[in-house]
Parts: sequence; structure tokens; C-alpha cells
Amino acid sequence: MEGMILLCLFSLSFGSGIAQVSYTIPEEMAQGSIIGNIAQDLGLEIKRLSSGKARIYTRDSDAYIELNRERGVLLVKERIDREALCRQTTPCALHFQIILENPIEFYTITVQITDINDNAPTFEEEKMEFKISESATIGSKFVLQRAVDRDVGTNDLRRYELKPSENFALKGYSNTDVNKNVEMVLQKPLDREKQEQISLVLTAVDGGEPQMSGTMLIVITVLDANDNAPVFTQQTYKATVTENSPKGTIVATVRASDADQGPNSKITYSITNTLDDVRKVFQINKDNGEVSLIGNIDFEDSRNFQIHLRASDEGGLTDSCKLVIDVQDVNDNKPEINIMSKSTVILENVKLNTVVTVINIEDKDTGENGKIQCFISENVPYVLKSSANNFYSLVTDSDLDRETSSEYNITVTCSDEGVPSLSSSVTLTLQISDVNDNAPVFERSSYEAYIVENNTPGLSIFTVKATDPDWNQNARVSYLLEDSFVNGVPVSSYVSVSADSGAIHAVRSFDYEQIKDFQFLIKAQDGGSPPLSSNVTVKIQIRDQNDNPPQVLYPVQTGGSVVAEMVPRSADVGYLVTKVVAVDVDSGQNAWLSYKLQKATDRALFEVGLQNGEIRTIRQVNDKDAVKQRLAVIVEDNGQPSRSATVIVNVAVADSFPEVMSEFTDLIHDKEYNDYLTFYLVLALAVVSFLFITCVVVIISVKIYRWRQSRILYHSNLPVIPYYPPRYSDTLGTGTLQHVYNYEVCRTTDSRKSDCKFGRAGSQNVLIMDPSSTGTMQRIQSEKSILDEPDSPIEVRRL
Repeated sequence: MEGMILLCLFSLSFGSGIAQVSYTIPEEMAQGSIIGNIAQDLGLEIKRLSSGKARIYTRDSDAYIELNRERGVLLVKERIDREALCRQTTPCALHFQIILENPIEFYTITVQITDINDNAPTFEEEKMEFKISESATIGSKFVLQRAVDRDVGTNDLRRYELKPSENFALKGYSNTDVNKNVEMVLQKPLDREKQEQISLVLTAVDGGEPQMSGTMLIVITVLDANDNAPVFTQQTYKATVTENSPKGTIVATVRASDADQGPNSKITYSITNTLDDVRKVFQINKDNGEVSLIGNIDFEDSRNFQIHLRASDEGGLTDSCKLVIDVQDVNDNKPEINIMSKSTVILENVKLNTVVTVINIEDKDTGENGKIQCFISENVPYVLKSSANNFYSLVTDSDLDRETSSEYNITVTCSDEGVPSLSSSVTLTLQISDVNDNAPVFERSSYEAYIVENNTPGLSIFTVKATDPDWNQNARVSYLLEDSFVNGVPVSSYVSVSADSGAIHAVRSFDYEQIKDFQFLIKAQDGGSPPLSSNVTVKIQIRDQNDNPPQVLYPVQTGGSVVAEMVPRSADVGYLVTKVVAVDVDSGQNAWLSYKLQKATDRALFEVGLQNGEIRTIRQVNDKDAVKQRLAVIVEDNGQPSRSATVIVNVAVADSFPEVMSEFTDLIHDKEYNDYLTFYLVLALAVVSFLFITCVVVIISVKIYRWRQSRILYHSNLPVIPYYPPRYSDTLGTGTLQHVYNYEVCRTTDSRKSDCKFGRAGSQNVLIMDPSSTGTMQRIQSEKSILDEPDSPIEVRRL
């Protein structure tokens, strides 16, 4: 590396970390030259530069310096010309910052550019002409054009040489004042007659190694008789001008006088500055010496100007002076807000005082005009903290909640203290990233649903719904059936729940007579990591369906004999013959029973109570009424559709048992043979039919079973919903009928009295008249209907 590199490291406290490093390099270094090992100088690991996405932040110097993350070094990106970069300003330096993220860190880097002797002194003009009177006195001064050397320091202009030096010599020149005029002094009188024109060479030499020089030709024409030079009233003039003053503004007026008369006393004013841009900003009236503006003045570019003026008479005699103009600042620059690094997305559970954004504020004005105050919009959970050098950090000030606010538009406003005050603002958009901090919440604290029994397996009962205020995967709710038991059976054999929709389906067909209600828990779980969940209780109530017909408990139907109720011929109107007792294992209106007389031997003799099933006489019994009365009573429930059962009630109208026996004896003997023959025929037909149907059912079942197995295992992705047939049991309190019913039978103690005594059903007042028996009274119970068997043996009830 050419030149010498110096390093300076300072540690400050800001955000995650801040430091300042300085390097010194010569200008004109080759592209790719190493400036310094920034990773080593900052005490950073090279992999930190890559993981932190290290980058250079600068407003105007990024074209010259670049950062190599893999090597951790700063390189020259483009050839640096100190003269083009800083002109005559010393020291000349590049200022930039290196920014790292995750966490945010930044470091201030200064690269000072030193000068090398790469510019020779030059004159603005190659030739300068003077007209000097031969009467010019010894010691007369003539201001020469100064040379310009773009280098600085030791490489700057050091001395002038004038050759030949017979008539003229240079006035002493010191390099400590580069703005001092170069003056040529007459040291030997001129003689136009001897030499009308003199040619001199002015050489400017710098102090570099090796030395470089530039030359200018001076042509002197010797004139007659002008022996007084112009003289300025002051050697240094001072003036002030406000920046942004309009063009044409007169800044100052200079005056010079000449003791000569006539044409030799006419003075012409001019500006002799060559190094800077003074002549582009100011001009002087050559006749009256008024200095005015012809360009724009910006305090931030130049705070003062030094104008070198010359007064010349017609004889070529001159004098010089200096005009110093101070520029006054006005508040014409707004604060500039530069975002150095920022985070666009931040987790909602981030810790307090986390740095979100780092900004830098600049105001080119000075004094009160350059003092800056910054603030942010209200009602946001952030605060703006200030540090040295107009750096600000935006940090979290309170807890964040994405569910309350998922985005913040934060406006940073900066104002200076000038009059009037100027301000600028920038809006930062910050997205709040979600974390799984909310469990799903059901719409209700508990659910209750209804389903009608005998439902189809897979029927949708209803749907539970839970919501999660989180976002995306954290808000994706799945529904699970919690393990529990209902009557010792897993609840999963009763219902299932859709994981996505929360729809609850019946797995089996329900029987109200077996189970009336049950409850279980459903868990709603989100998709976060770790997942959050909540439970809700669901109660399912089974609604009854009219699926059971009424069951007649009394009178008991027998298969081998006829049960008859005995009514005396003296019975009055309203005589209670018997009472039909029936129950329905359904509930509600499905169990409301009504009794109707369907058929009767004599409809004008008996009636049935609609609600109580009591069979009573509706007229006076007489001797013409037949002894054998046959009543068909239908029992209907109140369901939709209605179900019914029919019972046959045989009534014997007689005053004594012998009369009853004589009426029914022939029927018993005639029927006996037919009963046996019918029984065997029916039995044979039933057996053959049963065997045939069994074979057909078995064959069909095997075929269906194999077909369904192949479809399930190879052609279907649908879940198999098992079907559990309802359970049935007897009617003694262990099955669909939940209670054992005891019914009492009413009978009369006298044929002409209505007083009643009550006894248990099936008591000894039931008489069985069977020719095959030995006369013992037996109680016979059978489930066979005797609606179409009027000629069966008689069972007579004695009243």
C-alpha cells in the first residue's frame, strides 16, 4: 500500500454499540487497494459482518470506499483525487458509517486523504503585458498574476523566480500567505530609447518531491511619463452580505486615487482572484469600484469571501487591496432525516427498550438555525431517544399486542430553532409479528343440542365454533374429542367431531329408551408452537320418537282358552265390565294412550272410556242379549304417526256359571280338532319359510360383506362409521320399559250393586274352563292374539 495508514479507535455508548475509527491514506491509490482491516480494528469477527449484513452508509462517499465482508477489510473502490474532492480544504476526509443488523450496531469511519505532489503550479494566462512609463521611479511595484497549485501543504506553491532580473526583481514572497500578491519591483530605471520592450519569464515552483513548476511570459512595453501609481484608500476592506441576497446587490465600494492628471489619472478597477470562483459570484464596476452580486450566495457552501482588487491607471501603474466579505446565515435549510437502519417487522413479545430504528439528523444552518428538536406522534408504544452527534434511536416503550394493533405508522418530526422555524418529517411503518399468546375461545360457555332417536349413523348434529384472535397458523383451530366414557362406553362410539369445521356427527343410532342424554368435552387447539387450547362441555339430549306401539297388560291374551268377563243380566247403565290396561314405553305425547271400541257383537250395549279404557254398559242389559259378547278394543298412542294395539275382550252375559258353560261347551269341542290341525300346518310352514329365508339372507350377507370389504380396503378413503343396532330387552324393568307396572282390577260383589273391591291382576277370580283339565283353575298367559279365534276354549271370570 502506498503511503501510511493511521488508526484511531474511540468507544461510545449508543444502541447496541458505536465506535469511531480513523484511517489516513494518500490520494491516487489504485483501485482495490486495502485501506485497513476494519473487522480487526473494531474487534469484530468476520462472520459477524456477514450475519449482520454489514454495509456502508454515506451520503456522498460511497463511490470511493467499499467494504469486503468476506475479508473484513475496507478497499478503494475508485481512484481518489483529493483536489477534486476537497479543493483547498484541509484536512480532506471521507466520513461514513458501517451499519450492522440483528442486533443493530453502527460505527463511524473517517478516512483522511493526504496530498501528493501531482499538480504543477499553473498560471491562468500564458502571457501578461505591462505598459510602464520610462519615468517610473525605482521601487515601483507591479502586481503580477499569481500561480495556482491545486496541491496543499508542502506540495503547494513555495516561491517565484523572475528572469532575467536586470531591471526588475520580485518582492519578497512567503508561502505562509498563499493569497498574498506577487509583486514585481522596478530596481533599475527604464530607458525606452534603449529598450522599448522587455520580455521576462516568471516561474512558480512548489515544494514537492520532486519539485514541479509553471511559467508565464511577462511583456513590458516602456512608455513615457506616468510616474504616479494609483493608491487605494485602504489596504483591506470589510463587508457583510446575507445569503440568498438577490443578484445585483451592491456589497461594497472601494476607492483609489492617482496624483497624476489627465489620462494618466484615470483608474480602472478589476478583480484579480484566480483560484476560487469569486469572479462567478461578484463583479466590480471598473469605473466606480462598486462590488455587486452576480451569482447566488449560500452560507452552507462559503461563509466568507476574499476578493483581491487592482486599480490601474492609463500608464500601467497599479495598486491592490483586499475585500473581505462575511456571509450571514439565514434559516433556509430544513433538517434532513436520514434513516440509517430500521426493522420493518417486530415480534409482539419483544422486550422493552428494543432498538427499532436508528436515524441521523442534519441541518446545514448554524447557530440557532441549526439546533434541532425531534419528536414522534403520540399514542404509540415507542419513544425517541437522543444521543450525541444528532443520532436518535426509536425504542419500544411499552408492551406490544398485535391483536390490538398490527401496524404502526410512526411520524418522526424534526424542527430547528430558527425564525421562522423549519421542519421536516418522515413516516415509519412498523409491522407487528404475531406470537401464539391467545388460546381459542368458544362462542358459548357450553353447548346443548338435540337429536331424534333412531337417527342415521353419520348424521350431523350441530357445529361448535371457536375463534382465535392470533394470526395465520397461530389462529388455525382444530377440534378434538376428549376421551371420556358414557355408561362405561367410550364417547367416541357415540359421536365424532370434524377437526376442521367442528361439526359433531352421530356415530351410532340412538335409542331414547336406552339413553336419554349424555355429555362430553370438545377441545379447540390452535396451530401455534407450543399450541394453546380450551375445552367446552357439550350436552346431547335424545328426543323420543314414536317407535314403540302400546303394550296391553290387561286383559291378558291366552292362546289355549278364552278369557271372559261375566256381566249379570240385571246390570244397570254404566256398569263397569272390565278395564283395558296398556302402557307405551315411549315418552311425552307418544305415550298418551286413547281407547276406542273397534268392533263389538252389540255396539249398543257397551262403550269404552277414551282415556281410562273402562268398558261399561250404555243401556240396561235384557234377556234378549246374547250370552257371548265379543269386543275388539283398539289402543292408540298420540305419536305422529300413531301406533296402536288391539285386544279382544270376551264378555259373558249371564247370571250363573252353568249358563255360561252351556253356551261355550259346543264351541270348545268343535274347535279342538281344528286347533290341532291348524297348529301343525302353521308350524310346518313357519319352519320351511324360516330355513329358506335364512339361506337367502346368509348368501346375500356374504356377498355384501366381501364387496364392502374390497371397497373399503382398496377403493375408498372415507372413514368407516360403525353401526351399532339398538338394544332391546324385556318389559320387566331391565329394557325399554323402565318401571314394573302393577295394575288393579275392579269387580263387583253383587250384580245389582256398584260397590267395587280391588285386587291384583291375575287373582283367583279368574276361572279357566278347559275340558282337558281336571277342574283346577289355572291362570294362562300368552302373547298370541285371539282376535280371530272366537271359538277357543273359554276362560270365565266370575263376577
